[in-house]
Amino acid sequence: MQTRPPMKIIARHTNQAKEMSPVFKKIIWATDGSNAADLALPHAKTLAKDADGEFLIVHCEEWIAPGPRSGHYPVHADEDEIKAKIKGQAAEIGADGVRATLKVVETGASGAAHAIADVARDEHADVIVVGTRGHTALARLLLGSVTQRLLHIAQCPVLAVPAGDRETNG
Repeated sequence: MQTRPPMKIIARHTNQAKEMSPVFKKIIWATDGSNAADLALPHAKTLAKDADGEFLIVHCEEWIAPGPRSGHYPVHADEDEIKAKIKGQAAEIGADGVRATLKVVETGASGAAHAIADVARDEHADVIVVGTRGHTALARLLLGSVTQRLLHIAQCPVLAVPAGDRETNG
């Protein structure tokens, strides 16, 4: 794996350039355990490493409640495996020298975007990093998009990493 130099932010005013410290000190990586979310992880990790910042992993455990007395069920049948995978990723991030904390939030079906935005607000996050699945406009309309919703409701910037993003050399 190739090591990249630390991120530097340059502000240009007229013909003067001034180096600034990284803007994002508290980074949230919101993950559902999907491959699209995994593609966003290196970007979130780089932001945290370069800023020596806090790294919060947020996973929403979505539940379906079919009736008032019938209990509730996870939206994803493999929720236990998803959480185990994310816990493993958190351990790997920590082993890479990034202070990472995992927060699992329970919410109703289709409530993930609001739950992530609430955590970001409560934790005073500087940025939320998420993956996109590359759905068509029709699929987004019918299925909804957590990323699309976050772009509208989050009180901090949202870095949306496209599903087709690949690490490049150089």
